[in-house]
Amino acid sequence: MYAHPMTRRLALAAAATVVAGSAWAQAAWPTKPITLIVPFPPGGPTDVVSRIVGKELSERLGQPIIVENKSGASGAIAAGQVKRAAPDGYTLMTLATPTLFAPLFYKNTGYEVTQDFTPIAMIYDLPIVMVVNPEKLPGVTTLQQLIDTARAQKGALNYTTSGAGSFGHMSMELLKDLGKFDMQHVAYKGGVPAITDTIGGQVPIMYADLVAALPHIKSGKLVAVAVGSPERVAMIPEVKTIAEQGINGFSAVSLGAFLGPKGLPPAVVERLNKELKEILSQKAVQDRILGAGAIARYLPAAQLQQSLTTDYAKWSKVVREKGMAAE
Repeated sequence: MYAHPMTRRLALAAAATVVAGSAWAQAAWPTKPITLIVPFPPGGPTDVVSRIVGKELSERLGQPIIVENKSGASGAIAAGQVKRAAPDGYTLMTLATPTLFAPLFYKNTGYEVTQDFTPIAMIYDLPIVMVVNPEKLPGVTTLQQLIDTARAQKGALNYTTSGAGSFGHMSMELLKDLGKFDMQHVAYKGGVPAITDTIGGQVPIMYADLVAALPHIKSGKLVAVAVGSPERVAMIPEVKTIAEQGINGFSAVSLGAFLGPKGLPPAVVERLNKELKEILSQKAVQDRILGAGAIARYLPAAQLQQSLTTDYAKWSKVVREKGMAAE
């Protein structure tokens, strides 16, 4: 079909404008400070890793990154704030696994992570570990020994986590089904009191964040029975995974990722991915993140979206089937 020269020139000009506009947007952003919302209090793994990565990212972008802690309702308050923010690249959030699942436990959160945000990149894994009090369960050093003990006590054995509806709680409930044994959940409000009472022997078993349990594992006050990750964890390489110990395919990994409001410009996502991939590949950064009790792990936006969707479907099924609720 013949196209008039003027029509062709206009089409080419329009295409050039689009390309130039995209290049300008990528080159121009950012021109002012960026706020990074962290949905938990200062000092925890999500906060510390956010600050490590945020500092490196700030230097690469040439703008300050201001970390703002906004805790409450497993991160739902922070997520609501980010959902309402303008999708201009100046408000981002560090997603942690509890915030992904908060809509399953809290009414009127007003969001679903898999639909209402722009995934940017995964930045870390936070391993979880099953530990026992060696004085209360002196013969238990493996998962099978723990299962055998639970079966012998016919469901009377207690375990704890950081709270009802926590990722540890969901993980143990799935493990009980797959391993065909039973234990009673004793919910605490937070990981610190739960681990304190596990050490004290009030509850003999805990499914804990590794960062909280590690000092007590090293001191011998707690014994690590298994890790929930699909691979062994560098901080306790001698401890086998749950899958290695006979529960095939079991995987329970708490993650951290950067998200933005829905509709974030692709050029901004692309720039952030480029910088985050390079930051997380650095040995010095990996070591600092490991020191915070997490494992640096980069996944780009598309793979992050797939991971979030898969995890939400998997664990929401556990929550529904078990009738779980937060306190």
